[in-house]
Amino acid sequence: MRKLLLIFTFSFLFAGLPEYYYKLPLQKQKKEFKRILIPMIEKENQKILQERYLARSIFHKPFYMLDFDSLIVLSKFAKKYKIHNLYNKEEFFKKIDVIPPRLVLAQGAVESAWGKSYFAKKANNLFGQWTYTGRGLVPKNRDANKTHTVRIFKSPQQSLEVYMRNLNRNPAYKKFREVRYKYRKENKKFTAEIAATTLILYSQLREVYVRILQNIIKQFR
Repeated sequence: MRKLLLIFTFSFLFAGLPEYYYKLPLQKQKKEFKRILIPMIEKENQKILQERYLARSIFHKPFYMLDFDSLIVLSKFAKKYKIHNLYNKEEFFKKIDVIPPRLVLAQGAVESAWGKSYFAKKANNLFGQWTYTGRGLVPKNRDANKTHTVRIFKSPQQSLEVYMRNLNRNPAYKKFREVRYKYRKENKKFTAEIAATTLILYSQLREVYVRILQNIIKQFR
């Protein structure tokens, strides 16, 4: 037990972005924030594209021709993305899709104060994700009747992975997925600016949050 506690404490102390980042002037931090996160975003989007390609190759066949292995793959995707109907092709392609990189950068910047928030530095949490398991950090100004904590991640990369999965499966972001799917079907680009307008439920600030996101997105052009 003592050994496990020491391991957890050690990893907790070294959470956050690279140490040099916090010594940079603000404007350089903003540029470096993008430089650090872009490869992470590309990695996660590439994983999602691979899943999408695999699902597409399976749905290319009639259902009566699907083998057991194909059904296992679809079942895993259904569990990961909370897809309720294994045979609903549209639901798979609405949920298994990439996130606009500039949206990710903007939300990361807003939610983590450009990587400098307490939760970013102590819990690798760049996107303000909550948990109700009790295994997180208690927000300082949490209401007395609330039970959520801020989730602790092993790395910023894991925080990014969970954030993307959250956008792709949480019922609160159904509009985000619906609009993205519509744009893809019409062969139009689903931009970060458009995506931001669908995330009114991501923050208690609602419309103000959307405007803040849109202003930050402009900085990443």
